Amino acid sequence: MKILLINTDDSMGGAAIACLRLLSVLEDEKGVEAKLLVQQKKRNNADVVAVAESWLAQKMAFGRFVLERLYFRLHEKNKEVRFAFSPANTGIDISEHPLVQEADIIHLHWVNFGFLSIESLQKLFSLGKPIVWTLHDMWAFTGGCHHSGDCENYQLQCGNCEPYVRNPSANDLSAKVWRAKAQAFSKINTSTTQIIGCSQWLANRARKSSLFKNLTIDAIPNPLDVNIFKPTNKTEARAKLNLPTDKKLILFAAAKVTVIWKGFSYFQEALKILHAQISNPEGIELVILGESDEELNKTLPFRTHALGRIADVEKIALIYSAADVFTIPSIQENLPNTIMEAMACGTPAVGFKVGGIPEMIEHQQTGFLASYKSAESLAEGINWVLFEANAETLANNARKKVLENYSQEVVKDRYLRVYELLLK
Repeated sequence: MKILLINTDDSMGGAAIACLRLLSVLEDEKGVEAKLLVQQKKRNNADVVAVAESWLAQKMAFGRFVLERLYFRLHEKNKEVRFAFSPANTGIDISEHPLVQEADIIHLHWVNFGFLSIESLQKLFSLGKPIVWTLHDMWAFTGGCHHSGDCENYQLQCGNCEPYVRNPSANDLSAKVWRAKAQAFSKINTSTTQIIGCSQWLANRARKSSLFKNLTIDAIPNPLDVNIFKPTNKTEARAKLNLPTDKKLILFAAAKVTVIWKGFSYFQEALKILHAQISNPEGIELVILGESDEELNKTLPFRTHALGRIADVEKIALIYSAADVFTIPSIQENLPNTIMEAMACGTPAVGFKVGGIPEMIEHQQTGFLASYKSAESLAEGINWVLFEANAETLANNARKKVLENYSQEVVKDRYLRVYELLLK
């Protein structure tokens, strides 16, 4: 059985991480030959193949990304949503690529930012091969947005896109993208196509969409290597990272901290509330993992350790283990890898009740579910984990949740059943 995973890249974002983790366990499965096809390759992995290998091809790939962004810039509501909407009007045709032609099953993941256009997807559908499409956000079934927020136009037909388009109307950019998808998706063979949401929340939204209403939809979470992400003694982890051993550590992690839907402003406000409430604020310090703003960090009320971006997964696992609580104030999320990574290391998470987060954080069992967009509730959750909850019980519950639901072996077996059914 030849499985071809397809993703925009092999390095950035949760979808790339999920693809590589799934690839690693499929490679070891007897009777399965798995490859990952990406636009550009950055990791040294023989089973990852890049479409853009030459210098010229890489420049053209970047050019497609720029053209798509410039096109959307003509329509965008403001610069804050610039990367939250993909018209997918530029892309490359990979339908004749040798790996696509050889594959028994094509497994799509996140294919935006100039890699596959809607036309490129239509050509893949026209091949008639069994297709699995794992959704890492809502883009596949909307008129272009990656998360629709409170908008439910995608359930009928997109248009009047107030959250993202400068001049919303019945025939705006979202309506045009939706119609292009409707035409392209008419080429999908409903009997040999399986849509997978990474969370039940996302799968349920896909089921309600007009574009996917005739397709089979299920939910399978992203996989995690629980042998890398595992608990390490906090004192030992902090010593290796040069972090204080006598403080409570609050961790915030994101590839880019200042991205608007990561909710950093709610984190700031929650910390101010917490600082005012506790008797010994000097006993708390912050750890920021990811690209952050130095000036912004100076506004936080606790001493902050900004670690920047880190590629070493074993070091990342140590950071999770070193923390007392992981805080994720995202206002839009699917099924965050960061939560399962933290929980696998025995670190409870505090996050808003949004997207797939309630499927991961069991309130006061594996962490704390805060009321949506409430800094007060977020502060309450952080305080509860740090000073009121039984730390050992929370840690054990969090690790158990990951082992039972998100380990690579559990997820691999679920995908193998999907592949086998499609081939039959």
